[in-house]
Amino acid sequence: MRAELIVVSRRCSLKDPLKKYKPFKSLPDPMTGEEKWRYFKMLCDLGYKEIEVSFPCASQIDFDFTRRLIETPGAVPDDVAVQVLSPCRPDLIKRTVESVRGAKNAIIHIYLATCACFRQVVFGTSEEHTIELAVECTKLVRSLTKDNPEASETRWQFEFSPEFFSGTDPDYALKVCRAVKAAWQPDNQKGDQIIFNLAATVELSTPNAYADLVENFGNKIGGREDVCISLHPHNDRGTSIAAAELGQMAGADRVEGCLFGNGERTGNVDLVTLALNLYTQGTSPGIDFSDLNAVIDMVESCTKIPVHQRAPYGGSLVCAAFSGSHQDAIKKGFQNRQKQGLTAEDPWQGMPYLPIDPTDIGRNYEAIIRVNSQSGKGGSAFILQTKLHLDLPRGLQVAFSKLVQERAEQLGRELLASEITELFEKAYFVDENPHLSLIDYSITPDRSQSPLAVVGKTQDTKSLRRIFEGVILMDGQEVKLRGRGNGPISSMISALKDINIDLDIQSYHEHAIGEGRSVKAASYLECKPTDGTQTVWGVGIHEDVVQSSLMALLSAVSSYTTSRPSSKRTSIVNTATNTPNIVSVLEEKAKNM
Repeated sequence: MRAELIVVSRRCSLKDPLKKYKPFKSLPDPMTGEEKWRYFKMLCDLGYKEIEVSFPCASQIDFDFTRRLIETPGAVPDDVAVQVLSPCRPDLIKRTVESVRGAKNAIIHIYLATCACFRQVVFGTSEEHTIELAVECTKLVRSLTKDNPEASETRWQFEFSPEFFSGTDPDYALKVCRAVKAAWQPDNQKGDQIIFNLAATVELSTPNAYADLVENFGNKIGGREDVCISLHPHNDRGTSIAAAELGQMAGADRVEGCLFGNGERTGNVDLVTLALNLYTQGTSPGIDFSDLNAVIDMVESCTKIPVHQRAPYGGSLVCAAFSGSHQDAIKKGFQNRQKQGLTAEDPWQGMPYLPIDPTDIGRNYEAIIRVNSQSGKGGSAFILQTKLHLDLPRGLQVAFSKLVQERAEQLGRELLASEITELFEKAYFVDENPHLSLIDYSITPDRSQSPLAVVGKTQDTKSLRRIFEGVILMDGQEVKLRGRGNGPISSMISALKDINIDLDIQSYHEHAIGEGRSVKAASYLECKPTDGTQTVWGVGIHEDVVQSSLMALLSAVSSYTTSRPSSKRTSIVNTATNTPNIVSVLEEKAKNM
């Protein structure tokens, strides 16, 4: 017994391949007439001047939509040409031309299989018959359009696609197109260029090979001034953008594609990426993507296909950074621009990881930094800077990033900006300090150590030590404090020793928030317990810079006493002042040693 591979051969030529092949219905759920209407209007608003609106011979819906565009006053701007598509069949060409009758500007686009695979396998035609059919159909289009006196109200253009160009023998493609060109007889001096659409219907090679084919075509077609070379790359190998860009460098004048690369199989070239690639190199594409989110919403609504989160420019995560090192670099880049006084109108240079200013495409800076458990200090610091206008010192950035990481790991997800600001405000008692709050205070010169004032002269107190006298609310109980120091902060630290809180200041930072009469001071204190354990941070915000620093000190004390949940606070009575207070965590730790 033997196994045999049986191959059945049959003639592949179909009288009507359109019944079997639907090459231009690339959406699983084709757009309705209303969706197409909205989509067309969006494309016009974006600035596109040549728009392929339908395959009118393929369905009544497409034909009716095209007629609606033509017959509705003002629907098609005067400087926009509607393009319609037809295979090389006389009856279908007539139907296609009829669909745009009365348009101000129209492009009739016909295509014909020229590559050996399609000619032999799908259609069963010879090279000679293909050329004859191409010439016959071109002459038919000409007779129905620019040679037809009844159609003179329309500015007609003709486009021919040797399908598919990248798989066609280069010399044969030239032979076909020269015959088509001779049949159409373009004259650029009269504004009549013939469009040759060189489609990479299926991507078969590297982009440079496609560009070589385009360059060869442009050099040899003849009468180049009468020819507009159009590119139509697909994305089977994932290089359609590169193919289009290299094809343009090779001499092409025009590119056909779709927004976000929709189209058959892996899609056509993505016109959004293509346009914004030019934009980021300083060349205006003539297309307005300043509100890219609105474009995305329209595309997703009409096509039912979501734009990938990582899609160039349009993806929701494109301008986002999760990596700590990336976030830190971006934060420093924005700080550098701010120091230089640069605005959105100034050159976009020296900005790490962001090839385009997000605001140019309707994104905001707040969406750039995304924080999860893998993010470092820069991300959360950037969010606090943009949301709360707080410029955290580096040490506080590091300390707070640990809290952010813990929280992100607990939740197992990314933290929202609002969650990060809330975490910061609670961790450092920015809005409310339930443990220690300043009720009233005064800072006065310590005159007890100064010489007697000279009669008739005001005493100079600048070099005198300061006395802090105040009342704080400690866990719901009022406590009076008094202490001496070189300034407001040191005198309050001295006062806190009376209730067994002994901290040393390691660093102090402050900056203004806002300007004018509404300006506030933000103060940051890094404190270290005198027994040498790890430092803690405090934050204070107030209109008065002194009170801001004192609030930061109380914030640091609260951070320290609450950072050890195992410690117990015990109320005692200070025999010297008969004032209720608490035993500090520091003292408890000493007792347990």
